[in-house]
Amino acid sequence: RHLRFAWWGAEELGLRGSTAYVNSLATAQRNASAAYLNFDMVGSPNAGYFLYDGDNSDGTGSGPGPAGSAQIEQTLAAYFASIGVPTRGTDFDGRSDYGPFISFGIPAGGTFTGAEGIKSSAQAQLWGGQAGVAFDVCYHRACDTSSNINDTALDRNADAVAYAVWTESAAEQPATTVFADDF
Repeated sequence: RHLRFAWWGAEELGLRGSTAYVNSLATAQRNASAAYLNFDMVGSPNAGYFLYDGDNSDGTGSGPGPAGSAQIEQTLAAYFASIGVPTRGTDFDGRSDYGPFISFGIPAGGTFTGAEGIKSSAQAQLWGGQAGVAFDVCYHRACDTSSNINDTALDRNADAVAYAVWTESAAEQPATTVFADDF
């Protein structure tokens, strides 16, 4: 198996880095891509624990990811369940670098701790933190520095990254490359 780590440029300017990369792949290389793992916003200060909804079990938004995306979601859900952290789905809404990969049918999944969205009372009861406040009040602002990190969320997500990368790269699949991004 091959594992490729990627850090893309210009995500906020239209996913330019990841789009250019996927467009540069030959069809055989795209077909040899087993999974794209996207770990975005892994340490938001008022963190939630969201998993990209690979099977569309939430029934909202743009629908399921490509075949194999549900398995990535299940892998991450199993990890978080094993440490007693409940998760909720988040839609493939096109805001992150998984977009170009799923547009070519490459399975995708990952974690998200929240950005500028406001944490609800139910979410604060589920995960702690403060209701009525953004998951990350510094998202895309000057205060978005290394001091604006929830260490617990970062630690849990770092372990989830390791678990998902290990599990997906060791899976018996016909494809050969697992991508991991944005952590």
